[in-house]
Amino acid sequence: MAEFEVRSEIAGVVRTIEAAVGSTLERDGTLLVLESMKMEIPVLVPQGGKVKTIFVEEGAMIEEGQKLALLEG
Repeated sequence: MAEFEVRSEIAGVVRTIEAAVGSTLERDGTLLVLESMKMEIPVLVPQGGKVKTIFVEEGAMIEEGQKLALLEG
């Protein structure tokens, strides 16, 4: 199975992490929720897979393009 990265499309603050390492997400499943410009924005996975690594923590400031997670699917 191939691994793929999920990267942030916007800068913001990680509000909640919705998935845990080892969990399986379906395509368009919510990985985490970012807050940017006082809006909460879900980060969705582009394809289904198993979460191998999460690179950020709740409360972390992230930049556009930053790697958020590694999935296998």
